[in-house]
Amino acid sequence: MENHKTPLSLSLDTKDVVIVKPSMPTPSHILSLSTIDNDPNINILCQTIYVYKANLDSPNDQKDPSCVLKEALSKALVYYYPLAGKLTTFHDGKLGINCNGDGVPFLEANANCELSSLHYLEGIDVPIAQKLVFDNPSQEQTSPNPLVFKVTKFLCGGFTIGMGLSHSVCDGFGASQFYRALVELASGKNEPSLKPVWERERLIGKTLNEPFNFLIDKTSIATSPFWPCKEISHECFSFNGESIKRLKMKLMKESGNNMMNESFTTLETLGAYVWRSKAKALKLNNDGSTLFCLAIGVRHLLDPPLPKGYYGNAFVASNVVLKVKDLNEKPLFEVVKLIKECKKLPLNNEYIKNCINMLETMREGKIKVEGSGASLVLTDWRQLALLQEVDFGWKDSVNIVPVPWNMFGFVDLCLFLPPNKLDPSMKGGVRVFVSLPKDSMPKFKEEMEFLKVMKVDENNN
Repeated sequence: MENHKTPLSLSLDTKDVVIVKPSMPTPSHILSLSTIDNDPNINILCQTIYVYKANLDSPNDQKDPSCVLKEALSKALVYYYPLAGKLTTFHDGKLGINCNGDGVPFLEANANCELSSLHYLEGIDVPIAQKLVFDNPSQEQTSPNPLVFKVTKFLCGGFTIGMGLSHSVCDGFGASQFYRALVELASGKNEPSLKPVWERERLIGKTLNEPFNFLIDKTSIATSPFWPCKEISHECFSFNGESIKRLKMKLMKESGNNMMNESFTTLETLGAYVWRSKAKALKLNNDGSTLFCLAIGVRHLLDPPLPKGYYGNAFVASNVVLKVKDLNEKPLFEVVKLIKECKKLPLNNEYIKNCINMLETMREGKIKVEGSGASLVLTDWRQLALLQEVDFGWKDSVNIVPVPWNMFGFVDLCLFLPPNKLDPSMKGGVRVFVSLPKDSMPKFKEEMEFLKVMKVDENNN
């Protein structure tokens, strides 16, 4: 990869917004969303950038990516017609979609530099990333459009696709399914290989009669001298397969014979390490409680399972609560074991039902989870096949970058991302994306760097 310096400013020549409508007439009605879709914490527009290199195989026959995508989007909206509508709020406060075929706002821009000078967006420079997605007037606002696009072309012939999709309408699997359908249609297929299914009524909860209790009592939740704060840093850390392997070996060694018949997954080991590192970086008080919350997809766990094309939110939270003192002082393999156990909770359909009922109870009681820094809410994007799309003239995207989401005040959310395709040594690796109060980030970086150089025989730090 060429190592140009990042330009001091990325300037864009942006065209006027065009509205892309479905290429054929679509049903006109109002659709309801599920209880999980209605979780107020996910009522945000999630912006993601896909990075494509220039097609050097046929430079003279170069199609315009914007034209190709607009045409494909128009076809995709026939199948995913709710995404061409508008989000609406019913009299009871629940969300729905007015399927009116209004269409999807689409922006085109030309950049003043080559993609290589931005390192193909590796490292996530947030101000630059924010220029490459559809402008959202305020980060606090949600968009009435469930879907928006921005395509930015660079001097090298490469381009980025910024897709903004309402989390109230799709989860990661749903977004990935829609994006794959879009790329399939752009590559010349007549229809998506997987047809979308709505069926949101499958995940509707009932209000619980007993009083609602948070997992951690508000008086015992850990506090940080760094939070609340106005300045937040967003960073992405890359770990290759070797450093993850060393961490697993170290934990196996640490556990002695306790874990000989079990194996640790990357999610469990790295999740535990990041949770502890975050608690240290934020200097959470020792006698306070901290929460590890893992989003687990339940499409196949439900009985009967959801149809394959279901693209709504279909995940529940599995949680571990520990005193900060225990998180810091327990051998790390014990924390890993707790995470391993919590992953099994959604195997029980009663647990899933109860989670959905709790969400319904919270929505009705207008109970919203606030960001505190004392929680680590982990979402794993590595299983979504986001970097394994169909080739529509530019091979697979070489990188995928989330633009920070204002969920739980930014500071509780953590994403595990697949490695980019630019660095062969990252195969089997993971990128960890976090947002933390600016003054706590140096300590967190130190913890992440330690993991990269850690030896298996070292004592715990």
